[in-house]
Amino acid sequence: MLPAVVKLCCGISYPHVRSATGLERIAMAAIGQEIAHMSKGGVLTVPRWASAVGQLRSVPHSGEKSEVLTKRPVALREEELAYVKQGQEALQKALDIVEDKTGWKIEISEKNGDVIYSKTLPGSRKVFRLEAVLDASPEELHDHLFVRVEQMKQWNPNIRNIRVLKQIGDSTMVTHEVSAETPGNLIGQRDFLSVRHCSKQKSCIYLAGMATELESYPPLKGFVRAQDGPTCIIIQPTGDDTGRSRFTWLLNMDLKGWLPKSIVNQALPRAQADFTCYLRRHLSAGSELRQH
Repeated sequence: MLPAVVKLCCGISYPHVRSATGLERIAMAAIGQEIAHMSKGGVLTVPRWASAVGQLRSVPHSGEKSEVLTKRPVALREEELAYVKQGQEALQKALDIVEDKTGWKIEISEKNGDVIYSKTLPGSRKVFRLEAVLDASPEELHDHLFVRVEQMKQWNPNIRNIRVLKQIGDSTMVTHEVSAETPGNLIGQRDFLSVRHCSKQKSCIYLAGMATELESYPPLKGFVRAQDGPTCIIIQPTGDDTGRSRFTWLLNMDLKGWLPKSIVNQALPRAQADFTCYLRRHLSAGSELRQH
């Protein structure tokens, strides 16, 4: 998710890049992949966790069952079922984090109303939750952050490439993302291999994801493979007939390598806010084109 997307699964505005230095700039660039982690052709090796796949279950949220955006394919292979299962589990774990109201504190509060919170999970992993309102419907955001994930590099300069390796119906995909080369990148670029899953509950859309494994798709030469997830984006209408959406994004990422944790924890929430600016700019440009 979204995935991550969107992942998932982001952008850094140029002013912040110019003001950032050293390892902070590296960490900020790596976040460009989170929202992108949200698959067309290709033969994949069954990951090690596939043998443990049992009967698929729905992903509960607030006491209700969720449903995929479209009907699930009727003839999925074992490896495909495994990816769907992993995506569902990622969503459930991410929602558990988001819905636990304890331990959150404000990291950034923007003038436009965006707020980023953080909390520390067991094991000292720090996660971040962005809350924003965007001028687009849930369906539009789903289209930009999940359906057209491969086009994200066109409006996010911190993404070099996104490739959907395997598409499983309309609800699940396996993606490979590569971060763009940025000035001051002392430890090399990152690549991500993720499973992304989309689910809908009434008017709310969920984009979830987490890192996956493929023996046939090792890290790119010269790259450090970072890991994300479980992560999720929650998109729901504001309920005021304006066509806008409430946008909640849980960012949960391990950049790997030797990057100091203190630098990562400073850079990720700032870059998360900057990605939202990129997304707003993209949405605004699309709106202007439609008007003309």
